[in-house]
Amino acid sequence: MAVTATPTVTPERTAATSSGAVAVTAGLVLLVAVLAVVDITQGTASVGPSQVWKALTGQAEAGDASVLVASRLPRMVAGILVGVALGAAGAALQAVSRNVLASPDTLAVNAGSYLALGILTVTGATLPLLASSTVAFVGGLGAAAVVLTLAGRGAGGVRLVLAGSALALGLNAVTEALLLLFPESTDGLYQWAQGSISQNGFDGVVRMAPVVLAALGGLVLLARRVDALGLGDDAARGLGVPVRGTRVTAVVLASLLSAAAVTLAGPIGFVGLCAPALVRPLARRVRPLVRHRTRIPVAGLVGAALVLGSDVLLRAVTSAETAVTVPTGIITSAVGAVFLVVMAVRMRDSDAAAAPDRLRIPSRTAFTVTVVVLVAALVGATIGAVLIGDSTLLLGDVVNWARGQAGQAVTFVLDTRMPRVLAALCAGAALALSGTLVQSVTRNPLAEPGVLGVSGGAALGAVLLVTSAPGAGSWSIAAAAFAGAAVSACVVFGLAAKGGFRQSRLVLVGVGVAAGTTALISLLIVLTDRFSATKALIWLSGSTYGRTAPDLLPVAVVLVVATAVTVVRRRELDLVSLDEDTPRLLGLDLGRGRLGFLVLSVLLSATAVAAAGTIGFVGLVAPHAARALVGRRHVRVVPVAMLLGGTLVCVSDLLGRTVIAPAQLGAGLMTAVVGTPYFVYLLVRSRR
Repeated sequence: MAVTATPTVTPERTAATSSGAVAVTAGLVLLVAVLAVVDITQGTASVGPSQVWKALTGQAEAGDASVLVASRLPRMVAGILVGVALGAAGAALQAVSRNVLASPDTLAVNAGSYLALGILTVTGATLPLLASSTVAFVGGLGAAAVVLTLAGRGAGGVRLVLAGSALALGLNAVTEALLLLFPESTDGLYQWAQGSISQNGFDGVVRMAPVVLAALGGLVLLARRVDALGLGDDAARGLGVPVRGTRVTAVVLASLLSAAAVTLAGPIGFVGLCAPALVRPLARRVRPLVRHRTRIPVAGLVGAALVLGSDVLLRAVTSAETAVTVPTGIITSAVGAVFLVVMAVRMRDSDAAAAPDRLRIPSRTAFTVTVVVLVAALVGATIGAVLIGDSTLLLGDVVNWARGQAGQAVTFVLDTRMPRVLAALCAGAALALSGTLVQSVTRNPLAEPGVLGVSGGAALGAVLLVTSAPGAGSWSIAAAAFAGAAVSACVVFGLAAKGGFRQSRLVLVGVGVAAGTTALISLLIVLTDRFSATKALIWLSGSTYGRTAPDLLPVAVVLVVATAVTVVRRRELDLVSLDEDTPRLLGLDLGRGRLGFLVLSVLLSATAVAAAGTIGFVGLVAPHAARALVGRRHVRVVPVAMLLGGTLVCVSDLLGRTVIAPAQLGAGLMTAVVGTPYFVYLLVRSRR
C-alpha cells in the first residue's frame, strides 16, 4: 500500500509566498501611482509634470494650483476611491455567491441605485451627500437581494446574469421613463448615469472616503468567515461560522461600497466583474491571494487601476474637450463587455438556463378557440388604439376618414395615429416571430433578440445614422439597423455555434454584446447635440411617435416574406428545434437550415427596431406564451405568437400614449415593465 507524503510547509516556502503577495501588492500600488500621476497631467488646461510637482510642493503659480486642487486631484482621488470600492465589492459578492460572474452590474446593484437616485432627483428633494448615498444604498441592496434570491446560492453564471439583466432592464426602463417625463429636473442625469469621475472640488471625495474605508474594513474583518463559506455551507457551520449572517453582512457591505461609488461618480460598469477576475489567475501562483483578507484589497487595487487606466486611455486617444464630455464609465463598460464575452466563451456549460417546455398537443378545437380569442383581442386593441388618444374619436369618424369624407381635424388625427398603430402591430408581430425562430434554432427557451444583443446591434446602427444624419429616410434607417444587427448576430451566433449553441455560452455572449452596444449607444448620445440626443432617447424607448406610412414599408415587407417562408418550412423548423441528430438522420442540411432561419430572425429584428425603436421582451414572452397555449408545433406556434406580439405592443403603445397624457411613454418601456415580471417567473419556474 503506497503512502502519499504530505507536503511540508517550510518557513522558506511561507516566506516565498508572503514575498510574492507583497510583490504583487507593491506592483499594483506602483501601477496605480503611475496612472494617478499621468491622470492629473491630462485635461483641457496645459499643466505638465513640472507644474504638478511645483503644485504639490507649494511652488506653483495660482492658476496651475487652482486647476489641480479644484479638478485634477479630486478626479484622480475619486477614480482610486471608486475603483477600490467596486473591485472589493465584486470580490466579496463573488465569494459569498460562489459565482465568478457576480458583480454590482450583474446583480443589478447599479441599476437599483440609479433608480433610487433618479426618484430622489424627480422629487426635487435636496439632501446631503451622505443621505443621497443612503438612498442609493437602499436601492442597490434591494436589487441585489432580489437577484440573489432568484438565482439561488451557488447557481451557475447564466442564471445569475439572466436574473440581474432582466431586473436591470426593468429598473432602467422606469428610470428612462423618469428622464423623459421630467426632462428639466433630470437634466444631466443620463450623462451622470454613464459614470464620470470628474469632480468639482474635494467635498464629495472627503465625505465618501470614510464610507468606503469603513465598508472595506468590515469586509476584511469578515474575510475569515467568507473563506469558510468557500468550503460549503455544511462545512462552514461545522466550523462554527454563521452562514446566513455572514452572507447577508457581506452583501450589505458590498452594496454599501457600490452605493458610495454610484453616489460619487455614477454607475461605472463592469469594474466589479473584471477586477476579481484578473486577481484569480494571480491567486493560482501566489497562495496568500486565495484568502479573502488579501484578495479583497488586491481586487480593490486592480479596480483602481482599471478606472484610472480607462480615464487615462480616454484622454489619450481623444481631444481634451471630447474627454470632458465622455464619461469614464462608457470606456469601462465597453472593456467589460469584451471581458464578459471572453469569459462566456471559456466557461463550461454547467447549468441549464430554463426548464424545457412540456410536450403537450392541444386539440384542434382548443387551437381554433385560442386563435379566435386572440384575433378578437387584437382587433379590440387595434380599435382602441385608433379611437383613443389625445383626442377621442368614433368608429364613424374612422369610416369617413377611410372614404375621404372626414373633417380636417379628424383627418389630421388619423393621418398621424394610424401609422403609429400599424407600426406597433407590425413591430410586435416581427419581434414575436424573430424570437420564435431564435428559440427554435438554438433550442434555448430564454433566447430572445434583446437578450442576445441582436436588437442592441440594430439600435446601435440606427442611432448612429439618426445622430449623424437626422434627415435619413426609413429605408436608410432600416439598412443601418440591419447592418448593426448582422454584425451582432455574427459575433453572438458565431461564438456560440462552436459549442453547439449551449445555453450558458449563447446567453452570456449575447448579454456581453448587448452591454457593448449599450455602451457605444451611450457614447453616441453623449457626443451628439441635445436635440439629437433627446430624439435618440425617445426612439430608444420604443416610441412610435412621428411614424409615417413609408416608415412601415420595410418591416411590413420583411414580415410578409418571413411569415411565408416560415409557414412553408414549418416542418423543417420543427425538426431543427428537436435535437442535433434527428434532422441529419432525415437528410436535412442542419447548418444551412439553421443559418436561413437566423438570417430571417435578424432581418425581422432589424426592421422592427427601425420601425418602432428598441422594444424588449416581446420576442421572449410571445413564443413562450404561444407554446404554453397551443403546444410546440410551429404551424400553431407561429400565428399565435405573432398575434400575441402584435397585441402586446399595440396595447403597450396605447397605454404609453394615454395613461399619463399629454405626456407619453414609449412602448418599449411599457413592455419592459410587463416583460420583467414574466422573465422572473420563468426563472423561478426553471429553479423548481
